[in-house]
Amino acid sequence: MNKLFVFPLVVVVALLALITNVPTSSAVTCNVVELAPCLGAMTSPAPPSGACCTKLKEQKPCLCQYKRDPTLRGYVDSPNARRVASTCGVPFPTC
Repeated sequence: MNKLFVFPLVVVVALLALITNVPTSSAVTCNVVELAPCLGAMTSPAPPSGACCTKLKEQKPCLCQYKRDPTLRGYVDSPNARRVASTCGVPFPTC
């Protein structure tokens, strides 16, 4: 497996394991692990899957929280994440 792919994947999986669930006022439980179906699209030029778009729409109220987290900011605020959000029809938050 390509080291350039494996390292970010390991980092993201480790970060996902450290994140706790935080409820929001809109009854959504903010859990970045829910965005696991988007991992491939956010770390490569691959298009997002339907499952990714569904989860991204569900987690939309949490995106600002993820952007404020220093361990997640680089992934959530990346050009690929913006592309995935756009492709899924989720407005990218301005927090």
